Amino acid sequence: MKEFLLPDLICPTCLPKEHRLELSARRQTGDDIVDGHLICPGCGRRFPIEDGVAMLIPGAENEGHWRYEDSETLNRYLWSHYADLHSVGGNTAAVTAWTCALARSFGTSLDAGCSVGRIVFELASGGPAVGCDLSLSFVKTARRLARDRRLKYSLPLEGNLRETFEIVLPESLPSDRVEFVVADALRLPFAKGSFRQVSSLNVLDRVGYPLAHLYEMNRVSSERDARFLLASPFSWTSSDIPEERWLGGTATGPYAGRAIDNIRALLQGKGKILAPPWRIAEAVSVPWHMRSHRNHCETFTSETLLAVR
Repeated sequence: MKEFLLPDLICPTCLPKEHRLELSARRQTGDDIVDGHLICPGCGRRFPIEDGVAMLIPGAENEGHWRYEDSETLNRYLWSHYADLHSVGGNTAAVTAWTCALARSFGTSLDAGCSVGRIVFELASGGPAVGCDLSLSFVKTARRLARDRRLKYSLPLEGNLRETFEIVLPESLPSDRVEFVVADALRLPFAKGSFRQVSSLNVLDRVGYPLAHLYEMNRVSSERDARFLLASPFSWTSSDIPEERWLGGTATGPYAGRAIDNIRALLQGKGKILAPPWRIAEAVSVPWHMRSHRNHCETFTSETLLAVR
């Protein structure tokens, strides 16, 4: 874990109280803390740092999210994030749209639910950038890519045949100013106002409490001169999120109608849940592709808002 994170780290278990975590390092190489613990002076909780990965989960178990730990899922996400770098199309349109919405030289940035980290590398062109995800597999892989700047993976071609791809990060994507931690997007381990730029991309309809995620993204954002890039296909399913917590897709209730309209209103200050209010600077829809094999690729539309204040 890079030292630049330390001033902003708080105990996610103690939220809404913000207790700054204290470092007890066993092994460190330069500015990278390899092994040790982050200790909360309030509750006494110890969060391990193992092989450079800080595990900042608020619950009783410091482990990644089981749904995203298998190698085939990892490889599909690597393709969706990086295929455009090895000349097979991939998600060029979405990455371009999101990258163009990001500011350059805008201070420290956060991508919550970062998966395997593509947008974190894009954010790092403007300053230090942090990615967090519940998946230990995703975080370890993103850190390995940041360290080695290249990574091979494979996907099914047809049946039992596979094809191998290699990601090579271009010079335009710096890796010396990035860090990835295991953390919950509903209880972010960062102090209020830590980031001037935050993003949440295709995450909102996958967390157990979407409104809490919006609240957390707002909490860790600067109150002034901030940017918030939000994208989601709004694929609400009761198997992932209880219907009463959906932010759209229902005919009745406080968030009846389309989620994009409800979220726009929340960002603009409705109910004073997200304060100070945001101004919507841009709204676009982009396709996002997830490949299974050469002849099968799932496509959905990700509705995107850029909010500023």
